[in-house]
Amino acid sequence: MDLDVTMCDELLGTTRAVRKRLDLTKEVPREIILDCLQIATQAPTGSNAQGWRWIVIEEAETRQQLADLYRQAGEGYLTTSLKQTPPGQSKRVFDSAVYLMENLHLVPMHIIPCITGTPPPGIFAGGFYASIYPAVWNFQLALRARGLGSCLTTLHLAFAAEAAKLLRIPEGITQAALLPVAWTLGTQFKRAARPSVASITHWNRWSDA
Repeated sequence: MDLDVTMCDELLGTTRAVRKRLDLTKEVPREIILDCLQIATQAPTGSNAQGWRWIVIEEAETRQQLADLYRQAGEGYLTTSLKQTPPGQSKRVFDSAVYLMENLHLVPMHIIPCITGTPPPGIFAGGFYASIYPAVWNFQLALRARGLGSCLTTLHLAFAAEAAKLLRIPEGITQAALLPVAWTLGTQFKRAARPSVASITHWNRWSDA
């Protein structure tokens, strides 16, 4: 099968971290989440261990409790950063991050991607997390292709132990993120401003040229 390169590039280039454009009123069917998770599990893992695990939170009370942990972890940092950041793209990002923090409990689904095991020391830690984040990105791409959005957040991990107790996550399972998931308000997204590839690419060895 020949892939549609233009469509693939559009999906990859316009899948954004969605915060303000999450629809807080529309229910998300479980079937769609399962379809997206099926795509997520096609991602590579270290040693082909396939240790990803997923917790899907629909209950309003549990979402509220997770949102409380998120706010407790991030409120000072986010609100201070918003006040201190000059106008521009970074300020818009902090503004949307504060919006998400204030409305996280209203997002219809929270997804907690997990991986079996605990982070090993030294050089092996990179491989550990590299076994879950590709699956997370696969999941987000699959959501985008179906008209849903998400945002990879990690602030609640400051209270990972409390979240584990709330969600009954057993010992030996590591939480990697919290993804708020909802339909998007509109489906048109554009590419973000980024440095030119020529300015950040080095051939054969590091060079200032």
